[in-house]
Amino acid sequence: MANKGKPVVDRERCKGCLLCVRSCPVKVLGVDDSPNSWGYYPMRVIDETKCIACGNCYTVCPDVAVTVWKL
Repeated sequence: MANKGKPVVDRERCKGCLLCVRSCPVKVLGVDDSPNSWGYYPMRVIDETKCIACGNCYTVCPDVAVTVWKL
């Protein structure tokens, strides 16, 4: 059985660099339509059912705004 995960973003910590979006091998992540309180457009989870809990998004995030929970 393949790994399953649930990526969670802290919208206020995310500055919208989108390194996590580019590093996701299954394209689970995207850009949010609304800005956070700092005016940045943070990452959002598009389809968490496809997440394989690889941790790439967590690893590349310079602001430690992403957490990946293994299910």
